[in-house]
Amino acid sequence: MTLDLTPDELLSTTRAVRKRLDLTRPVPRELIEECVDLAVQAPTGRNRQRWHFTVVTEAEQRRAVADIFLRALPLATGQPLTERDVRRMNYHPGSTERVFDGLRHLADNIHRVPAFVIPGVEGRTERAPVAVQAGAWGSILPAVWSFMLAARARGLGTVWTTAQGPLERELAKVLGVPYEEVMLAAFIPLAFTIGTDFKPAPRIPREEVLHWDRW
Repeated sequence: MTLDLTPDELLSTTRAVRKRLDLTRPVPRELIEECVDLAVQAPTGRNRQRWHFTVVTEAEQRRAVADIFLRALPLATGQPLTERDVRRMNYHPGSTERVFDGLRHLADNIHRVPAFVIPGVEGRTERAPVAVQAGAWGSILPAVWSFMLAARARGLGTVWTTAQGPLERELAKVLGVPYEEVMLAAFIPLAFTIGTDFKPAPRIPREEVLHWDRW
């Protein structure tokens, strides 16, 4: 059963869902498999198909993975924010506050999320030139976004997080992933959503991001 959404509605309402994840309903395996089947129809560099999806639903394994998520959160740093970053983040009043409120809610309830999806791609990119990094990420990001779109169409919510980053090696060990060969690209909570009435997000004006012929 899929939601009655037009392509434009699907693309514009597939949101990062944190506070509206239904933590009481398990996600059927067949739904996740359908989403993966659609995900791997995405384009991939040189048709190498190096993608992998590790799905965690077993209770004890979910607890172990949730523990890593919580311990990794305060270790994340990221690049320093620029003045333009701060302005864009706060272009619509309250938007950043809502994001962080949602993150706190997710952290408080991460152990209750019924499924985690950890996408990976063969080949590591540490210290690799930009061309190699672009090829690797360009071969996993379209597939993961397709997975998230397919999930939304089935009444499921997702949120892309990079919580695996600081403790990626530990997470790989818990999951049995060969760390030296496979890079874990994201950490995605997955659950049915509470309601399906998601709306497009407020964004900065098109004129700030669209460039014709030159920057």
